[in-house]
Amino acid sequence: MHRVSSVGNNANSNRPRKEKRLRYVLSDTDDTKHCAGINCLAVLKSSFSDGCNYLFTGSRDGTLKRWALDDDAATCSATFESHVDWVNDTVIAGDNTLVSCSSDTTLKTWNCLSDGTCTSTLRQHSDYVTCLAAAEKNTNVVASGGLGGEVFVWDIEAAVTPLSKSSDVLEDNCSNGINGSANSLSISSLRTISSSNSIAAQTAQCHGYVPICAKGHKESVYALAINDSGSLLVSGGTEKVVRVWDPRTGLKTMKLRGHTDNIRALLMDSTGRYCLSGSSDSMIRLWDLGQQRCVHSYAVHMDSVWALASTPTFSHVYSGGRDLSLYLTDLTTRESLLLCTKEHPILQLALHGDSIWVATTDSSVHRWPAEGKNPQKVFQRGGSFLAGNLSFSRARVSLEGSTPAPVYKEPIFTIPGTPAIVHYEILNNRRHVLTKDTAGSVKLWEITKGVVIEDYGQVLFDEKKEQLFEMVSIPAWFTVDTRLGSLSVHLDTPQCFSAEMYSADLNITGKPEDDKVNLARETLKGLLAHWMTKRRQRLGSQASVNGDVLSGKDITTKSLTHSRIEVDVNAENDSMVYPSFEFSTVSPPSIITEGSQGGPWRKKITELDGTEDEKDFPGWVLDCVLSNKLPPRENTKCSFYLYPCEGSAVQILTQGKLSAPRILRIHKVVNYVVEKLDKPSDNANTDGTFSPGLGGRLQHLAVGDGSFRSGLKPWQKPRPSVEILCNNQVLSPDMSLATVRAYVWKKPEDLVLNYRVIQGR
Repeated sequence: MHRVSSVGNNANSNRPRKEKRLRYVLSDTDDTKHCAGINCLAVLKSSFSDGCNYLFTGSRDGTLKRWALDDDAATCSATFESHVDWVNDTVIAGDNTLVSCSSDTTLKTWNCLSDGTCTSTLRQHSDYVTCLAAAEKNTNVVASGGLGGEVFVWDIEAAVTPLSKSSDVLEDNCSNGINGSANSLSISSLRTISSSNSIAAQTAQCHGYVPICAKGHKESVYALAINDSGSLLVSGGTEKVVRVWDPRTGLKTMKLRGHTDNIRALLMDSTGRYCLSGSSDSMIRLWDLGQQRCVHSYAVHMDSVWALASTPTFSHVYSGGRDLSLYLTDLTTRESLLLCTKEHPILQLALHGDSIWVATTDSSVHRWPAEGKNPQKVFQRGGSFLAGNLSFSRARVSLEGSTPAPVYKEPIFTIPGTPAIVHYEILNNRRHVLTKDTAGSVKLWEITKGVVIEDYGQVLFDEKKEQLFEMVSIPAWFTVDTRLGSLSVHLDTPQCFSAEMYSADLNITGKPEDDKVNLARETLKGLLAHWMTKRRQRLGSQASVNGDVLSGKDITTKSLTHSRIEVDVNAENDSMVYPSFEFSTVSPPSIITEGSQGGPWRKKITELDGTEDEKDFPGWVLDCVLSNKLPPRENTKCSFYLYPCEGSAVQILTQGKLSAPRILRIHKVVNYVVEKLDKPSDNANTDGTFSPGLGGRLQHLAVGDGSFRSGLKPWQKPRPSVEILCNNQVLSPDMSLATVRAYVWKKPEDLVLNYRVIQGR
């Protein structure tokens, strides 16, 4: 499963739990567009004649968006961001409660008309949650199904009630396995809950409430449907059968066989008598649940049927799927019509008046004419065909060259998305990532700032990658994926703290050029700069309210009794964010992580309010940002031998093995050799090793450094010119020891460097 994973931690013995990962999702566009395929649609129609209608879209980018609809336009009015993986389905329960499900194994509830704040997170599934169904008249009933073979029936009102209690009590109830009746909560109360900004509260498990479990599926569930009253539920999946349940008890009432492949879409009429199913066997079937049999089969599609939508009277069905085509079929006469063809497989449909919304694996959503109120108008245009009742009959018609022409060539209008990133390459400098999106555009990202630094347009990816190659060796301190359609950068402790660079290489002013900068630490400081500012303001206002004027030390001491997050509030811990690590506030990245409570969460870095603490953040992140505390890391030194070139008359400077930071430049080794040659009395060591070690001495050596025992001034004394070689190859002074080892030495044994004095310089 694709989840926010954890890795072991030995950095702090008093925190034996597994450490959680932190990742951040980058974006180079505004927040009003999806950047991955649209998995689900839901339409909220206004109850007022002059009110605004809304379309809700759920995407593989992990977010939902609310679109205010006009006759020929749609405006994004809110982004619902909390899921940490694909949003797979969404339904509207009651008047204003939006319910979504995700591959992060959760359901989430939202106030449809809010600014996008999650009101509760429901955790019961063991695997991806793939589908939802809501009873139109019984507004509290929502069913969910997933890849774990589980089907749950939720009373949404009861499920979110415990959020009014304290999170500590809820945690205790959960650990004790309490299964009690929940207090009643009106839907309107959700508005109050949505104002809470606490991540721990938003992600709290529905403690004390357990949904009804419909047990019977042995394999994955991909489709659900429920009648208006909530008295009948149907489900389908990889078992190729339609199961019928009583959602009030979770008991099976029947099992319907007929499909020969996975069932991917289900519809039920308002009364619960008829059911439509779409399958990967390319067939649509109409079932009479009263007679417990299939009454019609429709061979309309050439490939898997993934989406169904019916007219209000259940007389006609719109269908789409893997064959990129949208069909309208009369369920009585079996007449079928190709409405339009797409460039991408169709994932979901939503009928809206006389038009239909079509979601595909692309990030854009299209609105097509459909004549939903009077579909016979479309058939009057001609071009219909009679749907067969066997899957091969549709294929035979196509082979005979009589494929129908689509009725509509262009949609009414399109809600555009941005192309999803589908290919990437982490460059050797470990700060830049080259990407390619579905439109073929190639861009270069700087992941320590979260911005695109070069847009190359539509060029050959591999050629550009070769052009950008640098012969440098830096440890792999992060990983990347593009599952959400954008770059997600993963940081795991302690691996992420393995990469360092000199401040001079990062163009950091005001610091000695030889100061080492830990890339992960500075990146975390940049990501959490807004949070740190808000946190200081909050702690400062708390002190003012209490009438206390505390020094940094006092605050630190006082806060220790409350929470680890209060430590070091005013400590001078080098909290400045350097320019190379300043993240955009125009297109800010989103953080995905989890703390000690509540499970994984996702939020824009500019929306963190300073109240987040160890319940929300991993302990290692807080240790790093607040206390400059990094976990124990693997050895960052490089061991090597330094010998004169063969046949050279130059003296041997040392007999032993030396060690220095991996990022040490060769010109520092040159300086060391020059310094040693200038001071022959320093060369002798009783143990044959260089006792001061390169780690300290070479860090601060520069050309011209050192005192001379002769009476000459430093600039008067002639200094030898020295070259450093490896495998008989002269090394560039700018190369690091790690680069030499990776690209020149190329052996597992300790590095061997040679030096020689160049005559005549």
